[in-house]
Amino acid sequence: MQSLPIFFNIKNRRCVVIGGGDVAMRKTSMLLKAHADVMLVAPALCHALQALVDQKTIRHTEADFDPLHLAEACLVIAATDNGAVNAAVSVAAKAEGIPVNVVDAPALCTFTMGSIIDRSPIVIAVSSEGNAPVLARYIRTKIETMLPSAYGRIATIAGEFRDKVKAKFDTIQSRRIFWEGMLQGPLVEKVLSGQEQAAKSYLQKVLDETDVKADKGEVYLVGGGPGDPDLLTFRALRLMQQCDVCVYDKLVSPEVMELVRRDAELIYVGKARDQHTMPQEDINKLLARLALEGKRVLRLKGGDPFIFGRGGEEIETLMAHDVPFQVVPGITAANGVSTYAGIPLTHRDYAQACLFMTGHLKDGSIDLDWEAIMRPNQTVVMYMALVGLPKICEQLITKGISASMPIAVIQQGTTRRQRVVTGTLSDIAEKVALAEMRAPSLTIIGEVVLLREKLNWFNP
Repeated sequence: MQSLPIFFNIKNRRCVVIGGGDVAMRKTSMLLKAHADVMLVAPALCHALQALVDQKTIRHTEADFDPLHLAEACLVIAATDNGAVNAAVSVAAKAEGIPVNVVDAPALCTFTMGSIIDRSPIVIAVSSEGNAPVLARYIRTKIETMLPSAYGRIATIAGEFRDKVKAKFDTIQSRRIFWEGMLQGPLVEKVLSGQEQAAKSYLQKVLDETDVKADKGEVYLVGGGPGDPDLLTFRALRLMQQCDVCVYDKLVSPEVMELVRRDAELIYVGKARDQHTMPQEDINKLLARLALEGKRVLRLKGGDPFIFGRGGEEIETLMAHDVPFQVVPGITAANGVSTYAGIPLTHRDYAQACLFMTGHLKDGSIDLDWEAIMRPNQTVVMYMALVGLPKICEQLITKGISASMPIAVIQQGTTRRQRVVTGTLSDIAEKVALAEMRAPSLTIIGEVVLLREKLNWFNP
């Protein structure tokens, strides 16, 4: 993000527009929608602007630009077709510390105006930071089609009830939970169907009947997938946006974390080899404690909560403490990472089965189900096998698997940082070391790895 999106209150404040043509007209119209006191500076005006002056909607100074025209302005827009004049406006405004926008010249601007979706009092602005205004307008159009005009009326009703809700609920958290419940239920449907009075009556009824002491927290056990935020489920995203606290792991990608509600409390409990920020038993107790305090707790895990994620242990503790919870599956690394690496886990010419297992070594020893690994016509996917990879490959060769068996190691799969190293059991450890591969990574063993050369489609 190169600039900070803000909403600027310019009601009844002096805003100066330099220019008298169609572009100046468009900018002036936008300022008037925000009830600004608009002063126009230009030697001549187009018919539309002249009409506004004649109606005394705006004021006009008939002159070429002079820095003195910026006196007492809260913002300035340069909208002439003269590059030198526009540059002079920018310099003068910056010298006075006045926010300035120069049309089609991002380098001269201290602020830009996004494409606006107006559902007053709901207002949405889409900006490309000056890079692609046509794309911003396209995105605005897409949002326009998805956002009924009635949402503005919903906001107005919420404003009418704001003080009543504040009087009913003592904390910001409890008020937020109440409103989120209202905005996902019959209230919205009543407004959308034109029954605004019925919506107000319903809201008042729910407010009167709500027992503020009955509020109880909940835990959302959510699979964050292998890294690409586009692989999240709709349900996962919804719960991520309404949590009060997020307890998250090391394997959750930064891109996925960006989608967690901005003002949620973040608690990191990630684990790395020989480095446990918090023991699993303490994590279990933490989730229960936070929920019993009335908080909505997002337990965000990389991949899927129930595939090497210890989610089962966590919900056992929650059930023991009578804490409500939801479980949202995620795309496990084996599925997502292999797909993005161009390696199908099963292919009728190579593998008719797939085995998921952990290659994590404990106390330096290897205790894997070698017999299961060595079955023919299957693919083996190993989680947490990077450190033990040399020993695993050595043991597999010793036990009779061909040294030429294909194998792949994928680092940070599905993200723009994805790296893939392929080889055989005999040389993969050396290749991985030379490439300085790091966790998180996934190891795939089997003939299907040969298909990567043909099926490799994701090139970040």
